[in-house]
Amino acid sequence: MTLSDDRLLLNWYDDVKRDLPWRRTKDPYRIWLSEIMLQQTRVETVKGYYARFLEWFPTVRDLAEAPQEKVLKAWEGLGYYSRARNLQKAAQVICQEHGGAFPSSYEAILALPGIGPYTAGAIGSIAFGLQVPAVDGNVYRVASRFYGVREDVGIPRVQKQIQALVKQSIPADRPGDYNQALMELGATHCCPGPPRCDLCPWNERCDACAEGDADVLPIHEKKKPPRQMDIAVCLLTHRRKILVMRRRERMLSGLYVFRLIEDETRPGPVQALLAEEGLNASFVQDMGEAKHVFTHRVWNMKLLHYELEQFPDAAILEKLDAQMLSLSEMRRLPFPTAVSAAVKAAQTLLET
Repeated sequence: MTLSDDRLLLNWYDDVKRDLPWRRTKDPYRIWLSEIMLQQTRVETVKGYYARFLEWFPTVRDLAEAPQEKVLKAWEGLGYYSRARNLQKAAQVICQEHGGAFPSSYEAILALPGIGPYTAGAIGSIAFGLQVPAVDGNVYRVASRFYGVREDVGIPRVQKQIQALVKQSIPADRPGDYNQALMELGATHCCPGPPRCDLCPWNERCDACAEGDADVLPIHEKKKPPRQMDIAVCLLTHRRKILVMRRRERMLSGLYVFRLIEDETRPGPVQALLAEEGLNASFVQDMGEAKHVFTHRVWNMKLLHYELEQFPDAAILEKLDAQMLSLSEMRRLPFPTAVSAAVKAAQTLLET
């Protein structure tokens, strides 16, 4: 990489960069929020959540002091909820250990909960002008093609090689813009599959473009298919209220769901399992099916409506970390996208 190469990229970026709200600020809190939201999520989706989140929590201290339930509600629909929990944990660390001021060194940023090398590099370079790389999936793809890296990018050694190549190419005067230009190139032209090499500012300098194998780079080892799980989503109603549980498991922790039973979706056996928990109920109707794909598993859900014979005892509700809620009460709680079809079905039941 030469000085002329980085100027080609920066000139291109200046001409074509998208106007995004988090690119209009150097505030590390806002840049951090955008980077966390953009993980595994499309830009167009993030825009609305970003604006609303900042309305609810305009400062790091507002986020640190908010009830976790409110933070999860603001995140509702974005998925990967550990991001929101870690966001608040990091805000609390910033307030407790840094006096509410976002740390300005790469090492201190990296030490915050939920922040890895990429996010620390993005915040450090954009907000503080640090000459550090921000290598995400887009940048791995761009760099592997430009430099001709033809090994599996999942190997730590290869990742370190690419990170070093990117780091040595960062110009001292515009590190944040350079990192964003790499991301922009990967998101728009140097995309997965056949790239748009005709539009790339680096097409005459790119190794993969010259060799004609850009469409097969970067190299990824095949991943194991996600585990398929059959799940009964039990909509347990009684006198215009429905049973809602707070997740204790690591996945979707702190969010609200209905009674979920794994590996059994037949109404009769599910009814028997509910009775073993003290939830005596009569099956009313099958309310359809739903599917949600997580990173390592797939939930194949059957929505089953049961009418409870009586209001559950307090001891049973406490054991399940459950509540019987009206429609208005249910709407105030954060539910994961995974059970959005069940939430709609529950709303229909309680409304009618």
